[in-house]
Amino acid sequence: MNLSFNDAELEVVRLAAEREGMASAAWAGRQVMAVAQHVLVPVSRDAEDVLRELIQARVELRETVAALRAVAATAVVSGAGAPVPAGTVVEEALKAVGRLDAATAAVLRERHPRS
Repeated sequence: MNLSFNDAELEVVRLAAEREGMASAAWAGRQVMAVAQHVLVPVSRDAEDVLRELIQARVELRETVAALRAVAATAVVSGAGAPVPAGTVVEEALKAVGRLDAATAAVLRERHPRS
């Protein structure tokens, strides 16, 4: 199998191989096998941003779930700390879900095969 790179691409490969103490051909071969075996999934820079957004949305959703649990506990047990406004918690949950939906749709668009 022959691989072809322009000068800029070859420099990127050379630098990556150098970081790992490998010959460029060996490094490229390892990467090709990792992709072929689905061990490594190439991700564009745009997808990296989307993945960061998904992680942030997940963190916020977990915090919102904790707040919802506090609302539920406050409603059941009187005098269990300062009450949390249920409307505010619900709005934050809806915002987090909206962000997660948008980020997920973006990932799906990125993963969809292009024709």
